[in-house]
Amino acid sequence: MLGRILALILKELATLWQDPKTRAVLLVPPVVQVLIFAYAASFDVTHVRLAVWNEDAGAQSAELVRRFAASPAFVVAATPAGPQAAAALLDARDVAAVLHVPQDFSADVLGGRTARVQLLLDARRSNTALLISGYASAIALRYAADLHPTQPSPLVVDTRDWFNPTLDPQWFILPGLVAVLSLLMAMLVAALSLARERELGTFEQMMVTPLRPLEILVGKAVPAVLVGMLEAHIVIAAALLWFGLPFVGSVALLEAALLVYMLAGVGVGLAISAVARTQQQAMLGVFIYASPAVVLSGFASPVENMPAGVAWLSVLDPIRYMLVIARGVFLQDIPFAAAVHSIWPMAAIAAGLMLAATLAVRRALG
Repeated sequence: MLGRILALILKELATLWQDPKTRAVLLVPPVVQVLIFAYAASFDVTHVRLAVWNEDAGAQSAELVRRFAASPAFVVAATPAGPQAAAALLDARDVAAVLHVPQDFSADVLGGRTARVQLLLDARRSNTALLISGYASAIALRYAADLHPTQPSPLVVDTRDWFNPTLDPQWFILPGLVAVLSLLMAMLVAALSLARERELGTFEQMMVTPLRPLEILVGKAVPAVLVGMLEAHIVIAAALLWFGLPFVGSVALLEAALLVYMLAGVGVGLAISAVARTQQQAMLGVFIYASPAVVLSGFASPVENMPAGVAWLSVLDPIRYMLVIARGVFLQDIPFAAAVHSIWPMAAIAAGLMLAATLAVRRALG
């Protein structure tokens, strides 16, 4: 019995290795995923884009700003002249934090009084906001210790967390799940469509029907879009009704963005389905695409912390743009102009993927 089982095991391994497509699936994706995960899934926070709103013209405030600029944790990306400009930078995600130095900062330092600065944080990423606050406090403490080595710290950093004042991680995770889970479901339904026809033996029957390739593509795409939209709304309902997340943005904007986003996911799924011969291959194809796509999107770790080459890959990832819109409509009333910057790349990606899917389906249908 053991000999027969061993023979069967060897036969299965030989079959896997002899098939070029299977061999490529076994060897190439793990190597690519290891490289992407190792570089992209970093929880370190470095080179944080910081805006400095300095109302003090003294040397003491200039030294404090210099220390922030010299830290590897921060990059001074803007110098707003007032509160409206500072708020606009945070709203548009152009910066992750704003350091506000008041007019009397240098006078308080020279007079031996407690000097205060304010740090405004984009807390839509709660973990990142906590790390940024810790870095800023460490810089301030070191600066105060250099000023008065033998006295308690005369410098206080007043932190305000915008968009997520309680730093609740669910406020960060759940809007992201709207994007991730809906895309996975739409991709899976689309990827299984043609592969299921092949596996059931009805693919050839579909080819001899009066349906043209474009009609078949639309007929396979629409159900996947509807299922993805349904999944997104289930997550939205759970986030609002069960977890009590706020929703302060535009419903119409979210619906329009989701529709464009679903088309991108369906394009990937149909391209996979046109190549896959079985449903198992289709599901494996979805996994191979989805794993690095989620990591590159910034769902867990900020895109800004990724190496330049890896971050460039995320430009082609539709999840990245949907995360911005989903978190924007939940936690802030994201301006339409800011949303357009994320919608048009998704539309371009969707158009390219649907074109690729069309060509792949036409080729599969002969």
